[in-house]
Amino acid sequence: MNGSPFANDKPGCAAALRHHLQTAKALRRQANQAPDAARQRLLLRQWQAQRLARCYADLLASEPFGLAARFFLSDLYGPKDFSSRDDEVERILPLLQRLLPVSALQTIALAIEVDALSEQLDAAMVVELDRAKAIERIDEAAYTAAYRRVGRRADRERQIVLVRTTGDALEKLAQKPLLSTLLALMRGPAQLAGLADLHAFLESGFAAFAHMGRAGEFLDCIESREWTLLGNLFGGVADPFFSIAPQ
Repeated sequence: MNGSPFANDKPGCAAALRHHLQTAKALRRQANQAPDAARQRLLLRQWQAQRLARCYADLLASEPFGLAARFFLSDLYGPKDFSSRDDEVERILPLLQRLLPVSALQTIALAIEVDALSEQLDAAMVVELDRAKAIERIDEAAYTAAYRRVGRRADRERQIVLVRTTGDALEKLAQKPLLSTLLALMRGPAQLAGLADLHAFLESGFAAFAHMGRAGEFLDCIESREWTLLGNLFGGVADPFFSIAPQ
């Protein structure tokens, strides 16, 4: 996965979108070709979603941050299969490029890059967990050992940067009240046009960040805990998850 700068113009965003869509779709197609592989991928993603829920229990329970935390855990990184959303984006990408402001197009591109990179790293994790005969009973020790064997620190760091950048982009979108009105008006037409998943992603993210208002404290918390966890995992800390769990 390259660490190229984030595109900030429509052609660049569209090209990045297309590249990351193809990467994510190819990996999901490969994983879903065999029932065992699909099940193993789901087991890993479910465990990771549970890990995030434990590490961010305080944000999930928070009134100002709860909606955004649930959006992050379900729509940016979780066990959900994003195939339908990505198929919709690919189908109408030329239209999105013409109609959406560059900020909205960039936000979609960033979210799909998170998905594509996560698929790559998850595929590598499944291989290591399966090799260690731990995929059926993942726990923190097995996950830590597989994580360290996979390595790819630069990609793990890129993943954290992407999550933060996507959050910053969503915060900027949430400051555009006209976009909220447009999304509400487009709900019915989007469903009729077979674009329900894409619309739900945009509307849910917009609503979560609009409800939160200023997102700095929320995003700082996620970024800080994930950098701490990454340092613990690569640094050989005996109990890498302990220090990032809310007390």
